[in-house]
Amino acid sequence: MAIEDNPESRTKYGEELRLRREAAGLTQEELSQRAIMSRTHIAHIEAGRRRPSADDARRLDQVLQTGGVFERFLPALREGRVAEHFAEARELEQQATAIRVYAPKLVPGILQTETYAREVLGSGFPPKTDEERDKLLVARLERARILVDFRSPVVWTLFDEAVLRRPVGGPAVMCDQLRHIVELGERRRIRVHVLPFSVGYHALLEGFVSLMWFEDLPPVAYVEGLKTGRVLEVPSVVRACQVAYDHAMGDALSHRKSLALIRSIAEDYEHAQQ
Repeated sequence: MAIEDNPESRTKYGEELRLRREAAGLTQEELSQRAIMSRTHIAHIEAGRRRPSADDARRLDQVLQTGGVFERFLPALREGRVAEHFAEARELEQQATAIRVYAPKLVPGILQTETYAREVLGSGFPPKTDEERDKLLVARLERARILVDFRSPVVWTLFDEAVLRRPVGGPAVMCDQLRHIVELGERRRIRVHVLPFSVGYHALLEGFVSLMWFEDLPPVAYVEGLKTGRVLEVPSVVRACQVAYDHAMGDALSHRKSLALIRSIAEDYEHAQQ
């Protein structure tokens, strides 16, 4: 049974976890070792600042012998509107003060136009009904609201050139999408960098990563693959992701040259329409 995720429900969830942990005679550190979670993550859950993943909730139930309580009442971010593996990352994205994303294949969700997002969400397998797609589309477009504030979060996006060259939805959709990115970059709302094909192998070639920083929480990294995603919190692992991002950034085009390249590719798509 899922309940709508909000600060009050997360606080109640965290209080229940604390009470059950203390009743079992465990410290946060002891619970973290037995549930294979970081102590910091457990502390954030108990304080109502984070939600556990479905796997985390199952392990908490197993260690605390709670009969599935934490899995059944796991707060869901508007059930069915985002993929389960992305739910925690989506919440963190809304809290972040700085985000650095590497996109290897698709335009990141917070930068997607409606037509591009509709094409992405309407494709794939298994097929979705129009109603299912539209619910996901609303949630996808809501994510972009974090860009309304000019200063926070500070967003850097590192694109593999493949993202720009893959004609998702056709020339018209891509032309509109790339010009949207250029517009955000030109008004200094985001910084844009492109890793051109000529670079060859680079430090982030293996897959998508989003690095996030917060005012009152330690930084995290979110990595994603096919139908899977995971928030990484172990400081050494997060730092390794940050270092890899910095290395890849060293191979990328400057913000100005990246915008020029994206603008040029958008013009190619425009000519293709004609």
